[in-house]
Amino acid sequence: MFVFAYGSLIWRPGFVHLGARPALLRGYHRRFCIWSRHYRGTPERPGLVLGLDRGGACQGVVFKVAPEAAAGVLDYLDARENLLGEQVYHRRELPVRLRGEGVVRAVTYVADRRHPAYARPSAVTTAEAIAAAQGSAGSNRDYLLNTLEHLAAFGLRDAGLERIARALGG
Repeated sequence: MFVFAYGSLIWRPGFVHLGARPALLRGYHRRFCIWSRHYRGTPERPGLVLGLDRGGACQGVVFKVAPEAAAGVLDYLDARENLLGEQVYHRRELPVRLRGEGVVRAVTYVADRRHPAYARPSAVTTAEAIAAAQGSAGSNRDYLLNTLEHLAAFGLRDAGLERIARALGG
């Protein structure tokens, strides 16, 4: 089994894997499009977390999972990505291109546009929320900067995230 990571899974997968490699997913892009009232914010001051949204392409990381671990990894990811049973993300198996190699089908989590936590905030609102929010998993700013740092470690960039970091002085 393969798992495509585009946010915090890149730097904190939380499951045993057999390796990680850069990959490209077409048809979706990484975006701060989910209001977070737990992990990266509070009900009073929500933060924003990344989701895959329709259109474009997303560079990320594919983790290879041993067959005997697949069921447990899926259970873990379902619980992590849909905190308290809220279906903020849909699990999908999508084709991703491994850098310098062929295409594999990988499990990933796509934002549910019908969920009340789904958002399409302006650039200003995004930067303001990320600058101010703190949740049980830490600051929203650290989430952004960790994602950029770990993308870079795989030789990947995200111009949109880099613009937000610059707006925050990071």
